[in-house]
Amino acid sequence: QVQLVESGGGSVQAGGSLRLSCVASGYTFSSYHMGWFRQGPGKEREGVAVMDSAGSTTYADSVKGRFTISRDNAKNTLYLQMDSLKPEDTAMYYCAADIGGRAIWFLLQHTNAFTYTGQGTQVFVSS
Repeated sequence: QVQLVESGGGSVQAGGSLRLSCVASGYTFSSYHMGWFRQGPGKEREGVAVMDSAGSTTYADSVKGRFTISRDNAKNTLYLQMDSLKPEDTAMYYCAADIGGRAIWFLLQHTNAFTYTGQGTQVFVSS
């Protein structure tokens, strides 16, 4: 049974930082692409960052230079380091896994293509 459990969300002032974590279980974590997407209040789902099994990454333009995705295969954990946070980053953040071998640029643009998704962790950025 595949499980993705996010943590690390919370409230922070603009300019602050948060680090999200996603612990995966039930599949071979190191073999598959992983990503983060978000959905803000009244907004559509948006891909944030995706990392493939070899470590290549792609980011949404809105977070490039501020967010960093990483993974620790020994711990079956995916991370999202978020710096210089802005109020518009306020959203529910979801961790997702793809076992279909799709291109990471495709997954960033089509987040519903991920095979598995976690329950999400809330991030609130105040001005």
